[in-house]
Amino acid sequence: MTAPLQVGLIGYGLAGSVFHAPLIQHTPGLVLHSIASSQRDRLLRSFTDVRICATPAQLLDDPALDAVVIATPNSEHAPLALAALQAGKHVLVDKPFALDLAQARAVVDAAQAAKRIVTVFQNRRFDADFLTLRHVLDSGVLGEVAECHSHFDRYRPQVRERWRESDAPGAGLWMDLGPHLLDQMLQLFGWPEAITADLHAQRAQARSDDYFHAVLHYPRHRAIVHAGSLVAASAPRFSVHGHLGSYLKEGRDVQEDQLRAGVAPGAPGWGLDPLHGQRVTVDADGHPHRCSVDNLPGDYRRLYAAFGEAMRGRGAPSVGITEALQVMRLLEAGVESARSGRRVTLA
Repeated sequence: MTAPLQVGLIGYGLAGSVFHAPLIQHTPGLVLHSIASSQRDRLLRSFTDVRICATPAQLLDDPALDAVVIATPNSEHAPLALAALQAGKHVLVDKPFALDLAQARAVVDAAQAAKRIVTVFQNRRFDADFLTLRHVLDSGVLGEVAECHSHFDRYRPQVRERWRESDAPGAGLWMDLGPHLLDQMLQLFGWPEAITADLHAQRAQARSDDYFHAVLHYPRHRAIVHAGSLVAASAPRFSVHGHLGSYLKEGRDVQEDQLRAGVAPGAPGWGLDPLHGQRVTVDADGHPHRCSVDNLPGDYRRLYAAFGEAMRGRGAPSVGITEALQVMRLLEAGVESARSGRRVTLA
């Protein structure tokens, strides 16, 4: 029987506590061995069989660890990834991979030199709605795509005191949700020819962007990713229009809400989205017809399972190096477009 892989987690804020810790604990073949965080009292109340470390260095010095997951503020992603690779660990970094493309390339170079795996936590590849949309597109029932709209809107009128909404490097909605939405479009349509982006701070007390609208330009269609913080009546999560019909999906994947509610990954009902999408066609007389499209089940553990198999030399991680660097390039190009007010051509 193969011994389980020992995983250390650096950071126990929202990402570490809600997403990474429970997903590691409930992925077969992985063990949550250590957590590095300043929240020692909170961790001691929550864990009895996990080593609590005061600093990342203390965690990285442990020879028992096979891999390290980095779930810290974005500005610390690249430095901690480099330190973990230097310590001989495989690395999974929460999105975004780094603050910029140069940092991301430095991490990739270090991983290749150390002969260790580095990958990025693009868990929303395993949202039920995204998996279903991908299946719909692969089936060809929509025909040639003309438009794909991806909205991830929220209603949060108050600016909260947290690093994600500060003016610190790596803060803002574009670096928070942008990596997810851009990665999904790359998975569906590949590399675009150009990007046009608008990043804006809409709320009165906002210290970083809390709105973005970006258009990915493809030869025959456009893919639009959008997120706002003042949207009480959200648009559909996905709207895709092709020459044979449209696909609409309301609501968002349930796994984040399940994790926040303390539902164990893999429990009954895990990743099952009850809000099915709709395919819309128009008959020869111009009358629209709607039919329900059942959702495929989502499961974020699939990303961790692939990470484990890759560490054992039995496959590749879900997010490859090229894909991770492509997202960073799009994030940078979006910032460039927003600052210049022009479309940025992508090599």
